[in-house]
Amino acid sequence: MENMEVMSDLNNFYRDKRVLITGHTGFKGSWLVSYLLELNATVAGYSLAPKKEQNLFDLLELENKCQHSIGDIRNLPNLKKVINDFQPDIIFHLAAQALVKSSYEDPIDTYSTNVLGTANLLEATKGIKGSCAVVVITTDKVYHNEEWAYPYRENDRLGGYDPYSSSKACCELLTASFRNSFFPVPDFKQHQTAIATARSGNVIGGGDWSEFRIIPDIVRALVEGKTITLRNPASVRPWQHVLDPLYGYLLLGAKLSESPEHFSEAWNFAPMSTEHITVEQLTKQAIQIWGEGEFEQYRAPKDHLQHETSLLTLDASKSSKLLAWKPVYDGWAAIEHTIQWYKDFHAMADVTKLVNSDIKSHLKNLK
Repeated sequence: MENMEVMSDLNNFYRDKRVLITGHTGFKGSWLVSYLLELNATVAGYSLAPKKEQNLFDLLELENKCQHSIGDIRNLPNLKKVINDFQPDIIFHLAAQALVKSSYEDPIDTYSTNVLGTANLLEATKGIKGSCAVVVITTDKVYHNEEWAYPYRENDRLGGYDPYSSSKACCELLTASFRNSFFPVPDFKQHQTAIATARSGNVIGGGDWSEFRIIPDIVRALVEGKTITLRNPASVRPWQHVLDPLYGYLLLGAKLSESPEHFSEAWNFAPMSTEHITVEQLTKQAIQIWGEGEFEQYRAPKDHLQHETSLLTLDASKSSKLLAWKPVYDGWAAIEHTIQWYKDFHAMADVTKLVNSDIKSHLKNLK
């Protein structure tokens, strides 16, 4: 599919579609709101307020560009009201407690937000009067990770060592259960709700200032002139630019709406190449692009609770073949593009122009 055809298809599909995003005030949510606005969709969001003073949602002034609702995903009556009032055509469910470290500190909050919150979202969709496609976003960490050399496929065993990972695996099981019990695919014409899950991880990009994430931690150290500390420099991750999985979610939402019987299942979105980029290699490239900086390995006391995998990669061949999805950036380009974004931001570039320029460039480079 040529890039102009892809752009046209996405524009034609999402133009004037009513799209609800849970977790729209977060890093990925803010990028997804901006992407959908570029596609001329009508966007509503339901989320907690941004947690940090410096956040992409407020910098982009998205509160004034979408139907913005503040609320907890665990508050079912409030969530039902927002969904019933908006009557979305498509829902992207991103609301979550998304940090592994925080899941150790407060596992109950993690499970209640991620599992009960997802159950609430799916329960609330019963109030939608027309057809609706629901894309539940989980993570690459839903797999029972044996740290094998081969990438994980959608039919591999689910698991999760830490509370965050296992809560997301629970979301996968819960979503499948809701689909089978209340929204069975063969009966779509009766209930008109199609549900799929999307698995991606290690998403990087401009505008993320979260704690305990590698790129924000690196950028904070570079800006402050401090030494970057790495917990696990040899760990390998499928680094990908935020716009690539978001494009996958958008494709999946469109396909799910058009052919629910073929797309109501799980999908991986990950870099297509076999390159293995370690945390140390990522950090070295970030320093090179920034123009200065240094790093060291953090020698923490061994804590058996703070487990971290060394190798995790996904097989996205199913998404490539059946959704015609391919990432625009490989891992190295994603790192370069992300660090350059922060350099431009700290050089006082306009944030809205930075984001919109990235989205337009991404659309033009789709293949």
